[in-house]
Amino acid sequence: MKIALVQQHATVDKGENLKRGLAAMEEAAAAGAKLVCYAELAFEPFYPQVLPAGDVQKLAEPVPGPVTEMFMAKAEELGVVVVLNLFELDDGKAYDCSPVIDADGTLAGKTRMAHVPDYEGFHEQHYYTQGNLGAPVFDTAAGRIGIAICYDRHYPEYMRALKLNGAELVVTPQAGAVGEWPEGLYEAEMRVAAFQNGYFTALCNRTGKESGVEFAGESFVCGPDGQVLVRAGTGTDEIVFADIDLKQISESTAEQLFFPDRRPEDTVNW
Repeated sequence: MKIALVQQHATVDKGENLKRGLAAMEEAAAAGAKLVCYAELAFEPFYPQVLPAGDVQKLAEPVPGPVTEMFMAKAEELGVVVVLNLFELDDGKAYDCSPVIDADGTLAGKTRMAHVPDYEGFHEQHYYTQGNLGAPVFDTAAGRIGIAICYDRHYPEYMRALKLNGAELVVTPQAGAVGEWPEGLYEAEMRVAAFQNGYFTALCNRTGKESGVEFAGESFVCGPDGQVLVRAGTGTDEIVFADIDLKQISESTAEQLFFPDRRPEDTVNW
């Protein structure tokens, strides 16, 4: 199965960003992709790079709502599964949210960022409420997909929860900056999660220099053996494709050794 990560910049023109995002989805589908993934807040500026000056809820929208429904229609037309990320408004609260759309255009469900950071360039606690949906996994035409939105990937218990909930592929919509982390560390984190849990991981990062942050790109996909299968360029707008075989999961070290030897009933007493 071929999957595609759409690595692109965003401007203040949301309509133009969406146009490029939909064009990339068509290009990916034409190349044979069965799953198309986007970066964090892919179609608008990364608002949390600065402290808010007004009501941030004016920047958010419902899910389903205009953007989700636009991609639902395109997913049905092209027959592909889509993982989005956007600023969600629900019942007077705002969330960092990833809708998952199945290949028939239906909304399979959504994930909300569970762990919300706040530090220079990433003032997300001033924009987002902590997610309240747990670590759901969605049964789609492209397999069982879990989402770890950006900061959530740093929490091994969250990544393990996705495995225990049945994930075959964990997608991470990301807004990662140039020089934000020691070289190779975030990639290593995703490689270890894939190896320890025996699933595929796919991190899709945004690009572009905005008012306070320059985003790195360097999106990548890892196999359940922890090896990087593909990697996008630094700062480039591109679609990176990876061919994955979900049958490799049952043959992984995690499935063959780690999970049969787990002792979760004893861990709480250590």
